[in-house]
Amino acid sequence: MLIVQVFIHVLPDAVDAFLAATLDNARHSVQEPGVVRFDVLQQDDDATRFSLIEIYRTPEAPAAHKATAHYARWRDTVESMMAEPRSSTKYHAPFPAPAQWEMPS
Repeated sequence: MLIVQVFIHVLPDAVDAFLAATLDNARHSVQEPGVVRFDVLQQDDDATRFSLIEIYRTPEAPAAHKATAHYARWRDTVESMMAEPRSSTKYHAPFPAPAQWEMPS
């Protein structure tokens, strides 16, 4: 399992459009066979800051995700909304066990 946390800072006037595009991407992403979870978080004290928690079944799954039409649509839509380039950090999870990360059906 591979966990990627993406940090995103968007322009103040783009928050609503960014959120709409990102929720569309997330709804499609959780349908991918290699995706365990795809969480969208918005910072409470700064609505222009978001974090995506992407949990993949294999190290190859992120590349498959980036090859989807919905990811390309999201990437192209939100590119001009960024206040700064997005960054990410990769993690592994000592706890909980991989099966406990699954989204409920």
